[in-house]
Formats: sequence, C-alpha cells, structure tokens
Amino acid sequence: MAERWALALAWALSPTRITGLPNLARLYFNELLAPDYALPDPERALANPPGLAGIVHDLTLPTLLAAYRRGLYPLAHVAPLKWWLPPRRSLLLFDAFHMSNNLRRLMRQQRYTVTFDQDFESVILNCAGRRAGRWHLTWITPRMMRVYAEAYDAGHAHSFEVWNADGELVAGGYGVAIGKAFTFDSQFTHEDNATKVGMAVLNWHLARWGFHFNDGKLIGPLWRSVGFREMPQRKFLKRLSDAIREPARNGRWQVEADVATVSNWQPGA
Repeated sequence: MAERWALALAWALSPTRITGLPNLARLYFNELLAPDYALPDPERALANPPGLAGIVHDLTLPTLLAAYRRGLYPLAHVAPLKWWLPPRRSLLLFDAFHMSNNLRRLMRQQRYTVTFDQDFESVILNCAGRRAGRWHLTWITPRMMRVYAEAYDAGHAHSFEVWNADGELVAGGYGVAIGKAFTFDSQFTHEDNATKVGMAVLNWHLARWGFHFNDGKLIGPLWRSVGFREMPQRKFLKRLSDAIREPARNGRWQVEADVATVSNWQPGA
C-alpha cells in the first residue's frame, strides 16, 4: 500500500497532471462540506483534469452499473476514488478492427486457446499485478476487485482467458456489458501478442452478438494498433444511449469459434 501511494503521488505531481490538482482539491473539499451521493452529470465533467466528474461515495454493484450506463467509470490510484468521463473516448467499431498478417499466422498455428468467463479471479489478479519493466502502479485495488467480482457473479462483467499449449494462463482481460455496449476495463499478457489473440476472439464474438462497439476508455498504442479510434464525448454518449436500449447478454459467455476460425475474420467485408 505504501508503494502504491508513493507511486500514485509521484504520478499526480508529474508535469502533465499537476495543473489539474487545484480543481481536484476544490471538488474534493466541496464534497467534504456537502457530500453528494448521486451520480454526477456526465456533461459536467471537468476539462482539467480531463474527464474528472465527481467523487465516488457508493461503490455498490447497482451504482457501478448505473454509472456505466452514463459513460462514467471509477478510477483512482489513491483515495479518493473518482468518477471519470474523458472528453474523448477510445472506441472500436468492429468493421474497423485490424488483424495484422503476423497475428493471423500466429492464430492459425493453434498455439493458444481462448475461453470466456472461466477464470475471472485469476484475470483480475493478473491485471492488478506487476508488469515487467514497469512501476507497480495500479488502480485495481481490493475494493475495486470486490465490486467487479460482484458484477461477474451477477453476469454483467466478463473475462477472456488465453491459454498456451501447456495449459498456462498467459493473457486475459475483463470488462462490463450493458445492453449492447461493452466497456473494456483492463488486460494483461505474459507472452508477446497473446493479448491480441484474445482481443481478436472477443471482438469477433461481440460483433457476432450485435454489440455496437468495444469501449476502451482511453486510447493507447495497443488500442490504436487494433483499430480503436478516439471519439468526442458527446458522440460517444449518443452511441452509448442507443446501445444500452437493446437487450443485454447477461450470464456466463461461451466461445462459439476457435482461434483458427477467428483468424479468417474480415471485418467490414
């Protein structure tokens, strides 16, 4: 815990983030004086820090699901836990999903097997664990693990697991499905490109099941490489509103196509 606090404070004081501290402090002290347990208005999220919408008081499963319906998500490396809605959202529209030729060849070698919802606990523990060559700074605290485990038990949160030929869990990720919107929360990998194999299988199924998009929250190199693109907040909220009106796919998910079959997918064709 001491390590996490020290690294998180160093992160908060970095040149790219320190300018947002006055607004965060103002919001925090206003909440101390008059706590507001209602979910914040998404359209009132701050520009600096980008997307800060409010302080989390109630992290129960009903509140978490209601927040996802508004495009909000909880995140903090140290207290207080906060609600976020970035001004630009990282979204994958499945016709734009990209599989490189190298990834297709890897998938056809059948070195990996992908499952859904078979080992959620191990996936979230690995997502929270140490990453090779990186400082151990994680927002997936025990408090967060508990509420996402409840979401999994209730059939709203889902994991994908990537197993190698020796039956070892080498990659995975998890997210939350609301209606026909899927929000991807975190991923990990212990072998090169194993996460991309799992992501290909996950997105093939999301597209097949009629999901509107895969929401990656914030853009990053991995997301860009497979076709995620940034979208303005207002446009994202409109897409989200349309997606959550459709029937949900709750309960345990099952893989309907193996890795080799998914390697032949031609998104947008």
